[in-house]
Amino acid sequence: MTERKFAVRALGEIVLRARDLDGMEAFYRDVIGLEVLRRFGSDAVFFRIGEGYGGHTTTLVLFGENWPSNRERHAWQGHDVRKTTLHHFALTIALDNYEGALADFEARGVPCNVSTYPWVGWRSVHVQDPEGNCVELVAYDAGVLDESV
Repeated sequence: MTERKFAVRALGEIVLRARDLDGMEAFYRDVIGLEVLRRFGSDAVFFRIGEGYGGHTTTLVLFGENWPSNRERHAWQGHDVRKTTLHHFALTIALDNYEGALADFEARGVPCNVSTYPWVGWRSVHVQDPEGNCVELVAYDAGVLDESV
């Protein structure tokens, strides 16, 4: 096998389709708390997740239904929810924000559930965005770390 000539350093962006771009923008801005970097009319909204790597800001991007689906600018045909492989995506939060996230979601009436993953020391809060995507907020907690699990 040949030696790989590159190394992945970070996640660059996550892109989701949005049937209701305004509603999805409001959720990720107001409920999740992401900063809007730029909105392109009814086509797309870019949010800052974090610093990223090598000058590339890590982003969450929402594409409206009319935004072309790839470099060849083909019209988007939609997803078959029975065939998509997207399970969820996770955004990292600080452990001292974990309880605050739970309180925030409760105050906003956003249903959530929690999980603990001792094998990696994670505490997670799972919510759904307005279009049914599962969003996980995950915090590292050495207090729950148990590598024997």
